[in-house]
Amino acid sequence: MAKQPRSIYVCNECGGESSQWFGKCSACGTFNSMVEQLPITTKAASGRIVSRATVQTNQAAPQSRAAVTLPEISDSEEQRWSSGYGEFDRVLGGGIVPGSLVLIGGDPGIGKSTLLLQTANELAKHYRVLYVCGEESGKQIKLRAGRLGVNCQSPNLYILAETDMDDVVQEITSLKPHVAIIDSIQTVYLPSLASAAGSVAQVRECTASLMQIAKRQDTSMFLVGHVTKEGAIAGPKVLEHLVDTVLYFEGDRFAVHRLLRSVKNRFGATHELGVFEMVDKGLVEVTNPSQLFLGNIDDQSPGTAIVVACEGTRPLVVELQALVSPTSYPSPRRAGTGIDYNRLVQILAVLEKRVGIPLSKLDAYLSVAGGLNVNEPAVDLGMAIAIVASFRDRTVAPHTVAIGEVGLGGQIRSVSQLELRLKEAVKLGFKRAIVPKSQSLPTIPGLELVPVAKLLDAIIAALPADS
Repeated sequence: MAKQPRSIYVCNECGGESSQWFGKCSACGTFNSMVEQLPITTKAASGRIVSRATVQTNQAAPQSRAAVTLPEISDSEEQRWSSGYGEFDRVLGGGIVPGSLVLIGGDPGIGKSTLLLQTANELAKHYRVLYVCGEESGKQIKLRAGRLGVNCQSPNLYILAETDMDDVVQEITSLKPHVAIIDSIQTVYLPSLASAAGSVAQVRECTASLMQIAKRQDTSMFLVGHVTKEGAIAGPKVLEHLVDTVLYFEGDRFAVHRLLRSVKNRFGATHELGVFEMVDKGLVEVTNPSQLFLGNIDDQSPGTAIVVACEGTRPLVVELQALVSPTSYPSPRRAGTGIDYNRLVQILAVLEKRVGIPLSKLDAYLSVAGGLNVNEPAVDLGMAIAIVASFRDRTVAPHTVAIGEVGLGGQIRSVSQLELRLKEAVKLGFKRAIVPKSQSLPTIPGLELVPVAKLLDAIIAALPADS
């Protein structure tokens, strides 16, 4: 009697494997993340069960390709396809690369399917598109398409409501679409795997199958991935390693804007940001997001400061709001919305030690207007100025932006892409910028630069005596 293959246990977080179950993953240290995975099996000609690895070993090996030198490889630029949305193309690095594999994750109901169905409609004007949906039927997709204004008579937009991965692969192979959208990767399954759809093994093997097709016939793949309660894409981390690009679709359920953020991109810059707005007809792109996150610059209230943050290559002018008040607790409260909490505590400590403001006896709150998350060090100076302005109940000088990183010694350190930030400030009508003195300063017409070396000097420049 042939020996039955044994099960293995795979970590949901990192994809680590073990021959037996443990309460804690030995690879990443996560508790209760090991799940059982049955080996992939197939029937041999004699009827006995063998592993997939054995079958692949017995098959004829494909013809190997000869190695070539770098000068022999064509250096012609790869032609990219436009998605029809400039914000989407920006995050992808300039457009869709043929044969690329893109993973889009986000919370349920955030608009992932809406974005991809609208993109499929735009792409179908010039290319053949296959939309594979495992969560809805064809009639349900058509109802949603009609609500979004999608051309339901397009001859290039194909809909496939299927969850069997073998049928999906067969349809992609026979149709040979330019773009294929899988919504979602957690709903499709391989019949040869004993585990349920959405498990670690199914997600990994289905993604590997789609990757082979994408590279073999230059079909661009878009995979929709659900996220866990911690905000990570469901499935092992190896899923993010398999794909070429990982995008996160974010947004506040109380706000209308949505952010498409790139965290991995083999064909462009990472940490790029695209901004969309959710309306009754679906998603529309926001071409000037700085106006979305910026309040009235002509009528600022005490405790606010304007900074220029950079997301990838995109500068964003945002408003920081601070509130400092006497505490009614034994230990004062610190709270931050849209900024790193540890960064806020560090800035408060520097202000007390280097500037002499007794913040250890006061509650301090800081918020980024518009619901944007800003975590880069270049907004440190704006945070400090907003906190001091709230403490003194003063208003920052009009049409002034603050750019700089604050060191623990109270010094103002240089930041990256300073010229790009300053040009964005000029576009929105700012006339004065407080910048680090330690780096070379560009000449921007219509903008007065105030170089400072210490935090105290920046506060004096930002808060005039007559304000």
